Amino acid sequence: MKLRITTYNIHKGVSSFGSRPRIHALKQAITSMQSDVLFLQEVQGRHDLHALRHAANWPELSQQDFLAGDSHQCAYGMNAVYDHGHHGNALLSCFPILSSRNQNISDHVYEARGILHCVLQTPEAEVHCYVVHLGLFAGSRKRQTDALIAAVASSAPKDAPVIIAGDFNDWGNQLSAILRSSLGVAEVFDENLSTRGFGTYLRQLSGRGPKIEPARTFPAALPLLKLDRIYVRGFTVESAQVLHGALWAKLSDHAPIVATLCLK
Repeated sequence: MKLRITTYNIHKGVSSFGSRPRIHALKQAITSMQSDVLFLQEVQGRHDLHALRHAANWPELSQQDFLAGDSHQCAYGMNAVYDHGHHGNALLSCFPILSSRNQNISDHVYEARGILHCVLQTPEAEVHCYVVHLGLFAGSRKRQTDALIAAVASSAPKDAPVIIAGDFNDWGNQLSAILRSSLGVAEVFDENLSTRGFGTYLRQLSGRGPKIEPARTFPAALPLLKLDRIYVRGFTVESAQVLHGALWAKLSDHAPIVATLCLK
């Protein structure tokens, strides 16, 4: 079984400068990806001010429902709540969503963060999916990563296929090693390197070859920082790429990652 998946921080459906609505263009772009499962961050569940100011270009539905349309089911994890609305993480799936649970992992009052855990019924197996958006501070990210490891360990059987994806804000790549060792996962660009030969892969893991690093995804117009990740267990990676170009630079401050996975 093959799965085409995407992780994407959609910047609440507005432009990085001027907060102009981009949600309709985002829907067209997301549809063009033809992804089976999408892990989305900064999804605007409700924003009364944008809805009033941009009435002609702001959908009546929540962003997760609008983006899911008729082709996907959706689950939403509300993290940040304010007087005029709320936003959080969402998962869109063309497979049935058997269950969903949002866990609050906020580390302080200034950043509301969560882990959205969904179980998908695919034709061959139940797949455990975790949508994450970690904090801006290193200490927070480490504690939130510990919470993520505990959440996966307690909610997904050891032999279950797992996908963890989102905006990790981990520009120094400090978290991958602990996730690999604790959960037995690999990042999709790690997996791509393994196709060059097992010896090459071992040299890279041991530090005797080029350093294994995730892809650059931020800012979308000229990606320099490695913020977004897809970690998998129970899958091989057929392909993984960051979507670059003028279109994606207009839609969000992050570039999306698209990967094709094969169930082991």
